[in-house]
Amino acid sequence: MSYLIKPKEYRALLDLQQTELGIKQIKDFFQQNLSSELRLRRVTAPLFVLKGTGINDDLNGIEKAVNFSITDMGGEQAEIVHSLAKWKRLTLGDYGICEGFGLYTDMNAIRADEELGNLHSLYVDQWDWEMVMADKDRNLKFLKEIVNRIYAAMVRTEYLVYEMFPAIPPILPSEITFIHSEELLQRYPNLSDKERENEIAKEYGAVFIIGIGGALSNGKPHDGRSPDYDDWTTRSENGYKGLNGDLLVWNPVLEKAMELSSMGIRVNAEVLLEQLKTSGQESRKNLYFHQRLLNGELPLSIGGGIGQSRLCMFYLRKGHIGEIQASIWPQQMRDEAEKAGMPLI
Repeated sequence: MSYLIKPKEYRALLDLQQTELGIKQIKDFFQQNLSSELRLRRVTAPLFVLKGTGINDDLNGIEKAVNFSITDMGGEQAEIVHSLAKWKRLTLGDYGICEGFGLYTDMNAIRADEELGNLHSLYVDQWDWEMVMADKDRNLKFLKEIVNRIYAAMVRTEYLVYEMFPAIPPILPSEITFIHSEELLQRYPNLSDKERENEIAKEYGAVFIIGIGGALSNGKPHDGRSPDYDDWTTRSENGYKGLNGDLLVWNPVLEKAMELSSMGIRVNAEVLLEQLKTSGQESRKNLYFHQRLLNGELPLSIGGGIGQSRLCMFYLRKGHIGEIQASIWPQQMRDEAEKAGMPLI
């Protein structure tokens, strides 16, 4: 069910033309910085993939992909991508990209089961990136290093926005705070996962929550993850499980935590089998992607996605993602958003 947050005394700081200019400048500047920080080359990505190959991202395992039949291929079924988590790793292998280098692309997706609101849309646009890594770097230290480099690009981009629009001063802290999801649970044992995120993001401004997908001490994961891309099983040196996480910032307009990126060190063959077994999806090991990984044909990698519209929404202090991107919204939401000063594109 859709839900609209109406920020108190909300007033857009930029008009429509300024907003469009800001979106372009943010996207151009950030992707150049991301490419430089992680040594990524841009590649062209698919909007859809063949069904039954295991290439599409299953997200939490319950979302249905939009699909259609291909007339000129005997009615074979194609699926609109949810994300490119596994496609990118296949591409790293097929392109023969060297260790320490990677790729990024503009990912556009349709998520028909999304609960619509200020932060969630049917249309998803993000920078998907993936980098070849060494086996010795499958550890928490390396994960944090990559997060810090991405966050540095975010901080620089925020200052660019301030130079363009002096009415929008920077608010991101100079450094991001790291915390494991189990530590977060122990700190706020009586709160839900989203309430815990709100508390920690409000306290620090920007935070990376480590360990998403594996069960915590309360028997539940902090959030869901498909078992076949992020490694949420391997124990790090602090004793906690998980070599992945979510990057969140405090959104002062909505007064809540806002996820900007999800990323992690990817599964190797051993971890893939373990996570498929844990999640009851062992039959997936026979699919195309999984067979290539198990046969040693794909490189070890780290990767993730960074929301383009969300990033722009945060930088430009917008109250609704529909002020950044064109999508479909319930008419009631459109009407209420208009009255609240948030006209949706």
